[in-house]
Amino acid sequence: MLKFALSSLIICTLFYGHIMAQASKVDSTGMRTLRIDPASSRGAAAAQVFDEVKFIPLETTKESLFGSISQLKVTDNNFIVWDYDTKSILIFTKEGKYKAKINGSKIEKDPNDKENQNFYGFVMKTENNQPVIQVSAGKNFFYFDLNAKLIRKVKKEADKANSNQRQFSDGTVVDQGYVEKNSNDSTNFEISLVKDKKKVESYFPFSLARYKTDQFYTGGETLTDYGVPDELFFITAYEYNVYKLTPKKLSLAYKIIFPANNSLPADFRGNPIYKGKRREYFEKYPKAFFAISSTYQIGDNLYFKVNNWSWGNDEKKAFIYNLKNNMVTSISDIEPDSLSQFLPVTDAGVHYDFANTGFHLFDRKYFYTSYSSLMLFNFKEQNEGKNRKYDPALTEYFKTQNKKSNPVIIQLKPKKN
Repeated sequence: MLKFALSSLIICTLFYGHIMAQASKVDSTGMRTLRIDPASSRGAAAAQVFDEVKFIPLETTKESLFGSISQLKVTDNNFIVWDYDTKSILIFTKEGKYKAKINGSKIEKDPNDKENQNFYGFVMKTENNQPVIQVSAGKNFFYFDLNAKLIRKVKKEADKANSNQRQFSDGTVVDQGYVEKNSNDSTNFEISLVKDKKKVESYFPFSLARYKTDQFYTGGETLTDYGVPDELFFITAYEYNVYKLTPKKLSLAYKIIFPANNSLPADFRGNPIYKGKRREYFEKYPKAFFAISSTYQIGDNLYFKVNNWSWGNDEKKAFIYNLKNNMVTSISDIEPDSLSQFLPVTDAGVHYDFANTGFHLFDRKYFYTSYSSLMLFNFKEQNEGKNRKYDPALTEYFKTQNKKSNPVIIQLKPKKN
């Protein structure tokens, strides 16, 4: 199970008990049921799935050398990368040229703060119409510009407005962990809509007692921005439901039905017989999907990942479901072609970066994935003798770099039908 341990899972605890607080009702009037069999998914040429494919090598210098992309954000002119191995944030231009680095070891430590002051990732904010990087470490927020210059340090308690919460255009805030208090007790909600500091709607109540009595596994972030203004997709534990969140309400957009060997029992989320025995169940039934994640809808195409206990290069874990013709495409089976310069668009099927993380980002126009220089040079070697031609950026990269160079970003513009 070592390879499985590499998977980007968020492991938490869970208890579904009786909740007294009133939860809002999920609107299911527009729900569509999707019956999807991953085993019957097909492959496709890159040009059948994407309109554009661009490889962007990240410049390798002594200062910029790093291991892998743990988090990626994109601005108009820059890529911002978080590398878990070096505990650093690296800033590159959109052409891949290195600009600057925020070194985690140089974040100022508070000598009076004995809590963990390390930071794990970052958040992009906008101040005075300019992007800034927010780092949370210990009891402070640190703000940097895109030249890695420290702008200021602020106590978190004094800067609550800059916590990592999504906000819609009308000012409605998406609060994950909203607490509703009453005279006797308080109730937490997995997802709430709050405007002008007042609750609009709250969904999926839970008691904090769950953190002591049970466990659950998810596939990553529960909220995804898929490019439609003022709409987000929301996923919750042990369901195959894709919810749509707007400033007004939460609605059930898609209910996915998988084959029996890939499915959890219908009462898995709430039945107490599974409490504290989730891992035991997944080990017994490794093909069962314990989570779906990375849900995006681009035109007629619904993108999603699945997570289970089974692992291997032959596993299919990421898919595109066409809502118009019901065809299922396996992302690991997308074939290189002239659009992709006869290079794979992900390392799925031969390595674990994409299988672990999926797409790093969708910026409302492009998906971004990446793989190591080791893999890219290996793919190039497989093309030897086939008279392949590469664009100027890759030609220069293959001429000057090697298998130990920095990762390469792949920018993909998805088709809408």
